[in-house]
Amino acid sequence: MSQYKEVVIGKKSLKYPVVQGGMGIGVSLGTLAGNVAKEGGAGTISAAQIGFREPDFYTNAEAANLRAIEKEIQTARKIAPTGVIGINIMTVTKEYEAQVRKAAECGVDFIVSGAGLPVKLPEYVKDFDVAIIPVVSSLRSAQVLIKMWQKRYQRLPDAVVIEGPKAGGHLGFLPEQLEDISDEEFEAEECRIIQYIRELGEANQIYIPVIVGGGVNTASDLKHHLELGADAIQAATKFVTTKECDAHPLYKEAYINCQKEDICIIKSPVGMPGRAIFNHFLDQVKKGLRPVQRCYRCMGACNPAKAPYCITEALIHAVKGELEEGLIFCGADAFQAAKITTVKQVMEELTQ
Repeated sequence: MSQYKEVVIGKKSLKYPVVQGGMGIGVSLGTLAGNVAKEGGAGTISAAQIGFREPDFYTNAEAANLRAIEKEIQTARKIAPTGVIGINIMTVTKEYEAQVRKAAECGVDFIVSGAGLPVKLPEYVKDFDVAIIPVVSSLRSAQVLIKMWQKRYQRLPDAVVIEGPKAGGHLGFLPEQLEDISDEEFEAEECRIIQYIRELGEANQIYIPVIVGGGVNTASDLKHHLELGADAIQAATKFVTTKECDAHPLYKEAYINCQKEDICIIKSPVGMPGRAIFNHFLDQVKKGLRPVQRCYRCMGACNPAKAPYCITEALIHAVKGELEEGLIFCGADAFQAAKITTVKQVMEELTQ
């Protein structure tokens, strides 16, 4: 039996209070998510341009992505038939509604949605039995979204992810906040959000689990956040350097070889700050040498005429191991990775 209190996502209980964060493009697909679920955590597939390996991706990305969502969910289910398996779909995705509906049709246990406020998510899943989990980074964003859901749809979140400033990929903070915010300041905000969610649950006679992510790498980190009142943690970077991770081996080696000073904050073409490993590609972007050649219509906020580079192409190059042409997203502590390990070992390190 697990030493932790029961955490229920939708209708399923986690053995361990660990949710693997979604990482795209192609870093967390069915294999990684399925193995995390098999080991008692919640596995999360990333829907971001998930169909990049489909033969028609470059001519019909929408169809390729929907097809790949089904394939990756099936892959995860074969590995963990009774495990807790979900998908992360960014709100800024142009085909957001279609992807949400497809994932729900395919029977995921939960849908995580951030990179903006998923205002219409309850509407898109109203005909499905699936848990919906928004990602927030401030008390204000949590209050605005949840009040909107209550008013429009009479729906509350089934869980909430609080994502801190040490997370990887796109971040829900202003660049100046990432420079100035301290661990203590964000933990104070974390506690305010947790208190709000607890009061919300009590007022509606339900229990809403709170999941905290960003810079969670050890069992002591997990314990600390549970002591602050969270129910589970979200870890992503730590799963990249596992054998089961869906990324190319060279992508994993980039984490192992990077130093703390290699990790930087960038401005994404969609206007949001992001965290990545500085490399030849980002050096070329800095010099203005990576203009967009074609648009894949991945995110509504991107203007290809003004974008410094195509984020779809950059992330695909990286996940395929073509690192000099790719953008390598990572968390703040990616430099701590020392070797290739396994999902089972990561789960043990986090929970024991």
